[in-house]
Amino acid sequence: MAFKIPLYIPFLGGNEKKYVNECLDSTWISSKGKFIKEFEDKFSDYIGVKYATAVSNGTTALHLALETLGITEGDEVIVPTFTYIASVSSILYTGATPVFVDSLETTWQMDPEDVKKKITKKTKAIMVVHLYGQMCDMEAIMKIANEHNLFVIEDCAEAFGSKFKGKCAGTFGDISTFSFYGNKTITTGEGGMVVSNDYYMYDRAYHLKMHGVSTVREYWHDVIGYNYRMTNICAAIGLAQLERADEILKKKRNIAELYNKNLEGLPVHPLKEFKDTVNSFWMYSIMTESVKQRDALRKHLSDNGIETRPTFYPVHTMPMFSHTYHKIKTAEEIAIRGMNLPSWPELKKEQVLEVCEVIKSYYKN
Repeated sequence: MAFKIPLYIPFLGGNEKKYVNECLDSTWISSKGKFIKEFEDKFSDYIGVKYATAVSNGTTALHLALETLGITEGDEVIVPTFTYIASVSSILYTGATPVFVDSLETTWQMDPEDVKKKITKKTKAIMVVHLYGQMCDMEAIMKIANEHNLFVIEDCAEAFGSKFKGKCAGTFGDISTFSFYGNKTITTGEGGMVVSNDYYMYDRAYHLKMHGVSTVREYWHDVIGYNYRMTNICAAIGLAQLERADEILKKKRNIAELYNKNLEGLPVHPLKEFKDTVNSFWMYSIMTESVKQRDALRKHLSDNGIETRPTFYPVHTMPMFSHTYHKIKTAEEIAIRGMNLPSWPELKKEQVLEVCEVIKSYYKN
């Protein structure tokens, strides 16, 4: 179905075509070429981290981060159940066990108190996932990690440009990852980034993503690695996106503020911006009073040509985990009541107002 107001459209109004054509003209279209290093360097500068290595997508970024930390069979990694499946899948790829924690009702993010309860002798790391542009309480999480000598991995797929106490997402943990899928704040089509302030972690991640090839002997591989490299074409698109990152983030903030103003007084609850944080508003997210109301509102919007999507299902409720009984109350409640409204950067004011009017018409009937 074609929607007159779709959920998301990538913002491709900069130098994307120019840089991609330069790749084509130079014939550097695979995993070598000038745009890869330039994108990595400018990305690390933008978020304020020392090292960055570009990879093929956000899921490979997560797997690479876990492998870099030596996470393996017998280890446990604490992760929110309210997240996209890739956060958990990447843990399983290593043979480790995901341990699910609940979310805070206010911020929708990982609950630090539940993290404390789930730590065991097998716990090796905490995977923090910053959801829907909002950041976790990194002060509390890092305190817990330091007290228990645990690694912290930040999954920043939805949090490019988000901040906690003035620092960007991805600069708190031992190692952090980003996704540049087509609906992300900045995109490369498919792509990701692994970042760290630790040179040795960066160097290991780079080594592993390059098939584990030796740096001193051609076609000699000293570890089993992966082909997780980004192409020069993807990096060219990413560099063009990064050049307009501030503009994109400002547009998304303006859209969120317009929604906030025009949905005020209705029985919907937007994911707000909280003290000490800057929300990048990757998606504009709301929660309704019930799952029945959420589903009916989504249908009403769809009938009026407006695309929406539900929030993520808690991973512990999916078939591969449901054989072990869990009840993770807050995450389950957010998941069945949450939804996302159209919020791409070039969404026009009149389109936002139309979405709001359709929502108002639902509640009037």
